This record gives sequence, C-alpha cells and structure tokens, in this order.
Amino acid sequence: MPQIDPNHIARTQFWRRPQLDRRLFFKHLSTAVGGYMLMPSRPLETVARAAAAPINKAKNVIFVMMRGAPSHIDTFDLKQGPWLPNAYNPTSYDGVAFPQGLFPVLASQMDRIALLRSVKPWVVVHQLGQDWVEIGRNPISGLSRIAPHIGSVVSLELGDRAKPLPAFINLNTTSGPSSGYLSPVHAPFYVSPNGGGLLNTRHPDAQAAFDRRFALLQELDTEIRAESTLNPAGEEMEQFNTAARKLMYNPDVDKIFNFDTAERVRYGTSGFGNACLTARNLLRSGLGTRFVQINVGSWDHHANIYTGPLNPSNANSLGRQFDAGLGTLIQDLGNDGLLDDTLVMAMGEFGRTIGPLNITAGRDHFAQQGVLVAGAGVRGKRAIGETDASGRGILDYGWKNDRPIRTEDIEATIYSALGINWLTIRRDDPFGRGFEYVPEANAGSYEPVHELWS
Repeated sequence: MPQIDPNHIARTQFWRRPQLDRRLFFKHLSTAVGGYMLMPSRPLETVARAAAAPINKAKNVIFVMMRGAPSHIDTFDLKQGPWLPNAYNPTSYDGVAFPQGLFPVLASQMDRIALLRSVKPWVVVHQLGQDWVEIGRNPISGLSRIAPHIGSVVSLELGDRAKPLPAFINLNTTSGPSSGYLSPVHAPFYVSPNGGGLLNTRHPDAQAAFDRRFALLQELDTEIRAESTLNPAGEEMEQFNTAARKLMYNPDVDKIFNFDTAERVRYGTSGFGNACLTARNLLRSGLGTRFVQINVGSWDHHANIYTGPLNPSNANSLGRQFDAGLGTLIQDLGNDGLLDDTLVMAMGEFGRTIGPLNITAGRDHFAQQGVLVAGAGVRGKRAIGETDASGRGILDYGWKNDRPIRTEDIEATIYSALGINWLTIRRDDPFGRGFEYVPEANAGSYEPVHELWS
C-alpha cells in the first residue's frame, strides 16, 4: 500500500465487415512502426456523423482488470470437451453456458449478468494489451503518449471536487496509465486495502500537531497561491494538499477502509476480495468516487490450469477467489439498490488457446476473449455474440455492427453508460491535434454496445 501524506495525490502518475477491420488493423500496425503523428488523418474540424445519444444508465463504474488474460473458453465463453474437469459443472442459464462449479456465486447472479462473446483484441502481448484496455486506444500511437486512463476521463467529466474522495480509485496496484495530459488531480488514487484502514491518515504526533503544521503550510504557501494563475504547478500542489487533507481524520473515510473478519470471509479472504469489499463501501459512502478499478491476477496460465489457478475444487484457487469477491460484490450491490446505478465490467487483455491443453497442461495467448457485464439496467442471463464450438472464431457478432467488438467499443460503452458523450473531441491537448475520447469514433469506426440494454 502506498504511503499517504498531504502530497500523496501529487505523486500518483501522471476484424463479415472485412474492409473496416482490415483498415483498422493495418492502421494500428502502421502506428506501431511509424507512430500516429506520421500518419494522415482527417481534419480536426470533422464534425460527429450524428449526435451522440448516451444510454445514461449508470452513475458509477466498477471495472475489474483481469491481468494476464483469462481463458475465455473456461470462463465467460465456456466450451465443453474432454479436457474440462467434471467439477466445472457446466450449466445452462436460458441457453447461456456457464461454469457453475468454478463460479458458483456468480452463477447465482446470472439474472444480473450478460456476457460479451464476440470481443476480439488487437494484440496478444500482455502490457500492450493491458494498456490498450485501460486507455481505450493503441498505446504505441503517438497521441497515446498523452492519453489518460478511462477513469481519469470519468473523473474529469463527473468528479465532484467538493467531496473528500477522489473520483478515480485504483485498487491493488501502484502503477499504470494515469491522467495523461489532463490535470494530475484526475490521476488514479492507488490503494491496496486490507481492512485495517487507510494508512498514514493520522499524524504520529496527534491531530493537534498536524493541524498546526498544516496551518503553517497554508500560510507559507499564500504567495504561491496568489500567483497560481501564473504558476499552474503551485495551484496543483495546493489542490493536492487540500484533497489529501480531506482524507485525514475523517471518520467517514475510515469506515470505508476498515472491515472485520466476517466481511472478509464473505468476500473470499483474499486481496481481491478485500478490493471488492472496498469498492462496495466506496459506492455506499457516496463520498465522491465514481470509477473504481480492481486489479486481479495473474491469469497468465500457461501451465497446470485446472490443478492450480482454475481448480473448481479448491476454494483458494484464483478462479474461486475471483468468484467469491465479484459474485458477492454484485449480490451486495443488488441488495443495496446500488447495482441499478453501477456498471460492473470484468475482462482481461485477450484470451487463451482453445481445445486440449498444451504440453504443460495450460493455455497460451489467443486473439479471442469474453467480457462479463452486470448492473446499470443491463439485461442478464444472456450472451451477446457467439463463437464456434471450439471458441476459435466468431459465428454471430450479436450486435448491429457486422464485426467483432473491439477495445474501443468497450470504452465507448463505458462512457455511454455514464452519460458521457463518447464522440467528444477536446481541443486542449498539447499537440493541438484534438484529443478524441474514443479514437475514430466520429468516423464511425467504434461505438457503444447498446445491445446490452436492449
């Protein structure tokens, strides 16, 4: 867990329709070679082809990043074969096959869960793919050097600076894409919760000493604050100090990060479970957080996949811990009424090889994947898209666009769910090129998967 002090926030870092998909594929490839800045692009003055109509069903997002790339045919696009352990107990929910034995708690929530099965990643390289998911664009392209995390855009659009908590909180990691060219105040706030509270929100010499020193700091910084219009760095430092101060000696904040053994057990007694429990508390509190990312891994299962990480018979396996944490979170949010206003999404950066296991009893990298979606009025107990019997290729895309769902479409879906115009082009980027929330969306290349709500 990172150390938190009045300056902590300042240190958080800053493919049918073949013609369309082939064009996009080669564009992404060329950006990797030459960089986006060297490529021709339409004029910045291009106007959106149509007014965006966000679905506007959610107030919050909980995004679960399954780092390492989970096997789609063993999780969200279950395929049965002689390789599959009996303990997986494949069960059909209104025709949607799901691994009830591996994910029993999630299975109990299937009426709230939809599965995207026609999702195809652009790359099968871990870090590149993870960054692509988190910023919704090719990380190697030139403009992506300044691209903010999706959560930072949400912070910019929906954050309430009057509330004590940051709008974007990133759990169980200490690094990743940050606020890009946006103000650092929209950067993720990193926390790895353990139920014992938020560290360093108490001064070692007690509150009186802290209050004295904070007042002195404010006095010393008076001149800097007065010159803030000429010194943006000074203004940012003041913002960080003030934001950090709201977290200290705050009993409402304390309640979020303090939870007992019984609650930890309900959520699976794991780091992932602790993060899911914290995400629930963050939304219950209403103290300002709108986008919560929960990181869980590793899903890079090249060996011993059924005896280790995806062992349905071992409650401590990664798969069962994932189920306990996320399944209980969805259940609790549903019982609270918060799920109606919260979009929950879980995905990795790509999928894994199909059919029988490899020679080390695992699965390797593969360009096909599945995504779990729940909440915010999403119709459950169904799948959007269909792959063939092996999970190799897509038979039915399941949505109005005759092509796979791409990472950028996922990004557009998140924005739309929150009521954010995914066609937005900001004119304040340092390159002066115009920063698109979803690249190429105005050209019609990407759009939200509104079929989740139809």
